[in-house]
Amino acid sequence: MTDTVDKMPTPALPPDQIKAIPVRHYGRWVAGAAVVAVLVLIGIAFSNAKINYSIIPDYLTDGTILSGVWHTLYISVLAMVLGLVLGVILAVMRMSSNPVTSTVAWLYIWFFRGTPVLVQLLLWYNISLVFPILNLGFYKDEMNQVMTPFLAALLGLGLNEAAYMSEIVRAGIQSVDIGQTEASHALGMTQGKTLRRVILPQAMRVIVPPTGNEFINMLKTSSLAYAVQFNELIKRATDISSTSLAVVEMYFVASIWYLILTSVFSVFQYYLERRYARGSTRNLPPTPFQRLKKNLRLFGSFSRPEVAR
Repeated sequence: MTDTVDKMPTPALPPDQIKAIPVRHYGRWVAGAAVVAVLVLIGIAFSNAKINYSIIPDYLTDGTILSGVWHTLYISVLAMVLGLVLGVILAVMRMSSNPVTSTVAWLYIWFFRGTPVLVQLLLWYNISLVFPILNLGFYKDEMNQVMTPFLAALLGLGLNEAAYMSEIVRAGIQSVDIGQTEASHALGMTQGKTLRRVILPQAMRVIVPPTGNEFINMLKTSSLAYAVQFNELIKRATDISSTSLAVVEMYFVASIWYLILTSVFSVFQYYLERRYARGSTRNLPPTPFQRLKKNLRLFGSFSRPEVAR
């Protein structure tokens, strides 16, 4: 009887008597304090700099700056469309069983990915040194008249983007199971119809996220068109700074507009990715508005006083 009593388990303490001691993370506090100190020093440096911050809001809506914003958006969209179309063609050529087309596509990708965008822009802008006359048979003119800053920027940005988009499209196509192609051919579909109706729609789930990132990057890369005298945002800001001597202020204005453009298109990219992810997952990530609504609901439940029962 005594042994039985000794072997009985000790009753657990009630939850209100358990004292939980949190783990101390001193390294986090030190790292956080160091980051805050660096940010404070940077803020002090900018506040003491000879920068006229009061003129920045006025120049944000200046006609010259808005013209530069429009040209930046315009050239970015056209260059992205050109890169996407050529990228699909190059991806199909790269995966072709024809050794000539696959080799040509590989050489194109190798060259345009291996050389800087700025060099490509300058080469197109000075292409008249190689081809003084453009003769297409039905059209003939001096290359200096044909190769405008807009065309040089479009070709330099678009052809370079095509090399990257081809690899993105190729990765998306290869992510689709080969059984989809075999089943389509068994139904009598041609190779082109299989690509348009079966392969590409399924590959979009893989293609869309990096394509959105490439377009956001294109918005910033378009600033290199300043080197070929295209009137994009940086060129317009520089023109104003050369007369007003507000150099740093104009860089702040350009940076704010780039942040606005990239933020807006990041939201579009989020919803586009969410749309194409519907067929691959049952639990879609909440939208920013849904997340905000949930947080407000939780805050309301915490702030509501409890009712005594």
